[in-house]
Amino acid sequence: MFVDRVQVELQAGKGGDGCVSFRREKYVPNGGPDGGNGGHGGSIVVVAEEGVNNLSLLAHRKRWKATRGQHGEGSNRHGRHAEDLTIRVPPGTVLIDADRNFIIRDLVQAGDSVVAARGGRGGWGNNHYKSSTNRAPREFTRGEDGELRNIIFELKVIADVGLVGKPNAGKSTLLSRLSRARPEIADYPFTTKHPNLGQVQIDFDRGFVMADIPGLIEGAHAGVGLGHEFLRHIERAGILVHLVEPAPIDGSDPLQNYRAIREEL
Repeated sequence: MFVDRVQVELQAGKGGDGCVSFRREKYVPNGGPDGGNGGHGGSIVVVAEEGVNNLSLLAHRKRWKATRGQHGEGSNRHGRHAEDLTIRVPPGTVLIDADRNFIIRDLVQAGDSVVAARGGRGGWGNNHYKSSTNRAPREFTRGEDGELRNIIFELKVIADVGLVGKPNAGKSTLLSRLSRARPEIADYPFTTKHPNLGQVQIDFDRGFVMADIPGLIEGAHAGVGLGHEFLRHIERAGILVHLVEPAPIDGSDPLQNYRAIREEL
């Protein structure tokens, strides 16, 4: 299943609590404070990774939660920091804060990453509060809560060449002839329901990526049908190839079809 837009909840880990403890040994009856600090909670990191093709993993798991940091202990033992939780997405994924409606990061290339939800800081143990005037502090702090964020993940396919046109204009057929991609092909409109990518090889060490975009209809720029969903996939294309069926099976005028798509673009 191809998924190019999904909203999920990210809950970063809470920090561990600080510890109240005092050194107690046989020959040191009045030892000082030795409460350790809590560990930091795990953050949630989103990484663009080659080989990940769409957002289907996120569609099946709408809530992601990182682990909390460990609590501090006596003998100045600090709690262990929690490991970060990593979410892998395709290059070209845009992260949007759903509550405040702003772009967090555009992960254009493989290897791009962003901390989408930051883990809470660990709390201080009582050893942190000792001073010349307070030699037996009982103060400590609890770990901070991790960030809770609602994030929209939106994929914009990255291709060198984008194929556009009316439904059934032959885009999928052209892609299948020029590359090893095998999109669904049939003699009825809207066969292509999501973008298909193919690697077109020019020679041994040269090639480019071509994307077959689902057929556009009039009003796509205003969101008619799935207009916005489809149009965003051609934003990054360096070249657009507009295919026009010279003898449409529905009897429509090829020139009018050409002008209609140009208007949407």
